[in-house]
Amino acid sequence: MISAMARVLERPATYDDLLQVPDHMVAEIVNGELIVSPRPARPHARVSSILGARLASRFDDSDSGPGGWWIIDEPELHLGPDIFVPDIAGWRRERIPEFPDAGRCEIPPDWLCEIISPSTAALDRVYKLPLYARQGITYAWIVDPVARTIEAYRLEGYHYSLIAAVEGEEPARIEPFDAIELPLKALWV
Repeated sequence: MISAMARVLERPATYDDLLQVPDHMVAEIVNGELIVSPRPARPHARVSSILGARLASRFDDSDSGPGGWWIIDEPELHLGPDIFVPDIAGWRRERIPEFPDAGRCEIPPDWLCEIISPSTAALDRVYKLPLYARQGITYAWIVDPVARTIEAYRLEGYHYSLIAAVEGEEPARIEPFDAIELPLKALWV
């Protein structure tokens, strides 16, 4: 079993199993197991909202930054047998000129961000990161709102390498969005 949040099924989980989960829960299928967790607490939700808004305002459809990305909150990713719902994900527009008009996306993002909580840290780090690497997702960020840290990983071969670890409130430039300084202080308020 992946974690205490995993619902025990006698068979691999299916999309129909995922659809049976109440809307007030987040459901994913990771390594064939249905993972059910509560919606994020306020610090998690705030970091996700602020980070997504900051990146979208400069990298998504914007005249005030470099642009070139689709930035989406909580996309439902169908990647092989797994179904993920990262907190934020981004696709380069040069690779995907038009974003799919569907409730789910089968195209791996170029970047994604998982904002961890005590109940999801092991799932995100131990189980999901290797699966994201296997799908060829170039960049992955792990954000910890309690520790006030961001870890940035870049895919090298079939594994992620840590390329940045920042903490505190000073602005930081973090790949793949290093064209701007990210005001960390705004995330932790």
